[in-house]
Amino acid sequence: MEKIRKDYPHIAPSGPTFSRSVRAGSLLFIAGCTARGTEAQGQSVMEQLRVTLDRIMRIVSEEGGSPGDIVKITTFVTSIPDWRADRERQEALFNEYFQGQFPANTLVEITALAEAGLNVEIEAIAELG
Repeated sequence: MEKIRKDYPHIAPSGPTFSRSVRAGSLLFIAGCTARGTEAQGQSVMEQLRVTLDRIMRIVSEEGGSPGDIVKITTFVTSIPDWRADRERQEALFNEYFQGQFPANTLVEITALAEAGLNVEIEAIAELG
């Protein structure tokens, strides 16, 4: 099976040792996205969530997919209490971006992300048919 590795410097720059996505057949694996390098870095978890979800949706769209094609996400946060503190806004953002077609989601609390001021990172898998 052919594997296509891609970067999207105009959406979510990747590092020197990984690809932002790998397409294997109809599956698209998206490396963890954050709000790194945006005005949301250092802001609230919900501000970072909006930027992160937007980046994922733009990558999926660029590959010809839609929000409903995202079948699995893993959400990493530095504080579950902070994540849950604004549950209404979190639910509103997920509804806005996934339009009721929610992927499976695993929530994991971690001690830190790659850079200071980052509090949420999401990796995704989409099935593009």
